[in-house]
Amino acid sequence: MVAAFDIFLIVMSLLALAVFVALQRFEAGYGYLFDARYGPPLSNRLGWILMEAPVFIAMTVLWLLSDRTWQAAPLTLFLLFQSHYLYRSFIFPLRMRGRSKMPLGIVAMGMLFNTLNALMQGGWIFFVSPADYYDGWFAKPFIYIGAAVFFTGMYINRRSDAIIRNLRRPGDTRHYIPRGGMFRYVSSANYFGELTEWVGFAIASWSWAGLVFVWWTFANLAPRSASLYRRYTAEFGEEFTSLHRKKIIPFIY
Repeated sequence: MVAAFDIFLIVMSLLALAVFVALQRFEAGYGYLFDARYGPPLSNRLGWILMEAPVFIAMTVLWLLSDRTWQAAPLTLFLLFQSHYLYRSFIFPLRMRGRSKMPLGIVAMGMLFNTLNALMQGGWIFFVSPADYYDGWFAKPFIYIGAAVFFTGMYINRRSDAIIRNLRRPGDTRHYIPRGGMFRYVSSANYFGELTEWVGFAIASWSWAGLVFVWWTFANLAPRSASLYRRYTAEFGEEFTSLHRKKIIPFIY
């Protein structure tokens, strides 16, 4: 099983590289970057639920099927992971405003990746990691460092979502430059928060599976942040560029 899982991680890493390269040329067409070429439009609310819920459900199934269901360390990692996807799958979509659309093709690709990611993270945490892997887990520093980084990223992500959500009043369809919070430093502060979350989770789980997820998150969100940066520049010109923000990582990129 371990050898097969290692091959799975290698394949997932190479797929992330392919996605990163492809997104240099093709924008992921949803939200502000909506593109009907990716399939029939769904409401953003329905699209997000369909796209994100599979990982929450699949991770729960793996947890319940595992012999480690009530072991403290795997349970802690499970709760960290699910705290993000409970919000992203069921709370975040219901808080959305406006009438934005999401193409069905984007939803389908998201569903596929999220299911595979549940197999990566849940597979390692509950089935593949060695029997003694979690011995003395809470005497090691990385669970605490990772959790601190994870919750910092969660705070940034959710605050940034709230800033974006409150840019418009009901009925307003104009675009605005997000301001405040980490938007002082990057144009995609919500993505920076999410990337930070998964860096924290990778540290907390101390696993190659967690690291591959960080790589996937960067491969998906960094090109999207660059696309959004270009759109902001085209729409707002000097009003935006004079803010001297980076795209997704403060002071770096």
